[in-house]
Amino acid sequence: MCTVTAGFLQLSALCFWIIAIANSQGKLATYTQRPPPSSTPPSVARQTDRTSSTPGNGTDQLYPFFDYYVPRNITTTIGQSAFLHCRTENLNDKSVSWMRKRDLHILTAGVLTYTSDQRFQVIHPDNSDNWTLLIKFAQPRDAGIYECQVNTEPKMSLAFQLNVVEMRAWISGPPELYVNEDGEVSMRCELSQGPHDLGTIFWYLGNVPVFTDQASLQSIRQPRVSVHTEWVDGLKSTLHIARAKLADSGNYTCMPTFGQSATINVHVVNGEHPAAMQHGNRSAVSGQMTVHVLALFSLVIMLSNPVLFGH
Repeated sequence: MCTVTAGFLQLSALCFWIIAIANSQGKLATYTQRPPPSSTPPSVARQTDRTSSTPGNGTDQLYPFFDYYVPRNITTTIGQSAFLHCRTENLNDKSVSWMRKRDLHILTAGVLTYTSDQRFQVIHPDNSDNWTLLIKFAQPRDAGIYECQVNTEPKMSLAFQLNVVEMRAWISGPPELYVNEDGEVSMRCELSQGPHDLGTIFWYLGNVPVFTDQASLQSIRQPRVSVHTEWVDGLKSTLHIARAKLADSGNYTCMPTFGQSATINVHVVNGEHPAAMQHGNRSAVSGQMTVHVLALFSLVIMLSNPVLFGH
């Protein structure tokens, strides 16, 4: 430091130039101490919420955890297979088991099955984090909560809800359909949107499958019998019969791949309009009943007054 003695002005000027030169050369600078290097790799530091201390060796081991982004509200239909996908990571030496909540029954442990119901099975490909519970031919009694568990301490579990529904097809219109011979018949079968692939719809006349009339394609552009199926807002199938024949009469069934079938009874009549035919039949029956009543009434009068009839 500059001291003030004799020759104050000269020394003060000398101190000023010393300080100025030091500042210009960066000698008067502020230094900060660097932090000591970290002993924890960044990749491990980012997963501190998934680590636990392993007793005995003082090292860090990744802790098991579930993948919560898998579907956990599963819906299937009666008779189909249900798949409950459980994904675990960092399992290490732990094992995965499946438990049915309603009766606390252990269904699987690891790749082994612990139930006599052979419809239950665990699917676990080698070196995979997926432990899928498969339930074949699902029934309404299978609906409920299932838990995927890992034997940590404390135990880890993830709940899955299984819904088993019944799908039923229906045919629009009345259950009885009347049509003139050589007329057109259209039957529309529908199946509501389901939880998965709806498959398709098959038509039967009695027990015989109904197919498109391929032979008629050789002579006309439009087949006499055609089936059109579409998968828009559910499953819809239309059976169309052009120039109906008497042999087309019968009980038609639309049978979906998954779900209950629906039926309709078709009557192909000759000549007379169906409505007039039904009305005519009712008139004929009514007329026949009138004749029978009059005959019975005449017989009663004749028996009660034989003199009037010459007896």
